[in-house]
Amino acid sequence: MSIKVYINGKFYPKEEAKISVFDHGFLYGDGVFEGIRAYDGRVFRLKQHIDRLYSGARAIMLNIPLSKDEMKEVVLETLRQNELKDAYIRLVVSRGIGDLGLDPRKCHEPTIVCIADKIVLYPEKMYEEGLEIITAATRRNVPEGVNPQMKSLNYLNNIMAKIEANQAGVMEAVMLNTQDYVAECTGDNIFIVKDGVLITPPTYAGILIGVTRNAIIELAQKNNIKVEEKLFTRYELYAADECFLTGTAAEVIPVVKVDGRVIGDGRPGPVTKLLLKAFKELVKVDGEEIYPSR
Repeated sequence: MSIKVYINGKFYPKEEAKISVFDHGFLYGDGVFEGIRAYDGRVFRLKQHIDRLYSGARAIMLNIPLSKDEMKEVVLETLRQNELKDAYIRLVVSRGIGDLGLDPRKCHEPTIVCIADKIVLYPEKMYEEGLEIITAATRRNVPEGVNPQMKSLNYLNNIMAKIEANQAGVMEAVMLNTQDYVAECTGDNIFIVKDGVLITPPTYAGILIGVTRNAIIELAQKNNIKVEEKLFTRYELYAADECFLTGTAAEVIPVVKVDGRVIGDGRPGPVTKLLLKAFKELVKVDGEEIYPSR
């Protein structure tokens, strides 16, 4: 069965789901999006994702014509239309159709798209054995330019770093900010563990504040693991006892080698394993029900 895609109030078969070539999301990356996960009939932290979407839209002066509750229902109904309980959801709001100029005032109605399908970002073996990653030469966008806290449709900065990872034969790359501090990876937030303390870059390092990142911080605190949001360099990364990445698609995945340096003993560490297990339990109970009457 072909998946059904929501576009501006209607559902279309995948093969017929189309937007205009004059849409400024296509022409200029003018818009915002969210990647969301559903687990066994629940959409994990849907409210947080919707809040972040609307915050990003406000920052770029993009007026979303639906209320937050209406947007939540778009997500849930897209899952129902596709009879999905476990899925990855891509929610996109672009500036809409305009002309070939940059001026957003020429776009009179945003385009809203919601897609729900399956996704496997990393093979299961990598969750058990860990990833090898590199540091990209491409630096993270500065907040004074395209602020990384906005999950915008312009992902070229991340893609350039992802190309470097591909060229190096690995699946992810660390991005530094312009001050040489670790910011995040191309699609994931990054954590290290040193002497039992969980450390992750702060907002001002130039990161997207991940929904999964925040969940992991909460889980760590509940398990009496000290958490620090602070700047750190590649040296601290290389010297860490453990390292892992978090993201909606990635969930929680260990890193065992960075730029050829083995992290810890070269295997996923105890803090990483504990938090991965705790996260798997959390997603079973935390989220909006897709089929509440069932």
